[in-house]
Amino acid sequence: MICFTSTMFFGTNDKTLDALIKKVAQKDLTAMERLYKLTRAGIYGFALSILKSQTDAEDVLHETYLSIWVSAHMYASEGKPMAWLITIAKNHCFKIFRNRKWQDEAELREETASENYDFTLAGEEKWILKECMEALNDDERQIIMLHAVSGFKYREIAEFLNKPLSTVLSKHHRGIKKLKEFCAKGGILNE
Repeated sequence: MICFTSTMFFGTNDKTLDALIKKVAQKDLTAMERLYKLTRAGIYGFALSILKSQTDAEDVLHETYLSIWVSAHMYASEGKPMAWLITIAKNHCFKIFRNRKWQDEAELREETASENYDFTLAGEEKWILKECMEALNDDERQIIMLHAVSGFKYREIAEFLNKPLSTVLSKHHRGIKKLKEFCAKGGILNE
């Protein structure tokens, strides 16, 4: 059985993240380390849900924190520090798309369809997870990964993806239903 866990910053509030970003703006390495530890799982999960490549998601993770270090002085607290961090990560994801000159999203899907979603699982579990993820469309996969793997709340996901909350909820529900059907039918999904 596959079990998703998250090391997301549960219990950490926006005020704590705001304070850390302000200290990072003053080049406080300890604050940067703490901010990284509290938010890295969420940033990585977000990047992975968009790029569907571990290597690219790791690159985005590192580039995001370099950008935070350089631009923290421009951060204007609006009570949503995680949204600011996710926006930086999203921009780096788009930069990867532009740098590779992928003209068509379908081409990206074909290229990355064979990649494993490695969450330190055994070979068979990787295959099962890969098959399950392929049963979902891109929106469902992204929303489920952001919620189940990264631990984001539905409202946060709606904000990050710039989608209505009702859309996020329905796509999550539809995706979970597909996964349950997929598992119940022994991994064969009839579409």
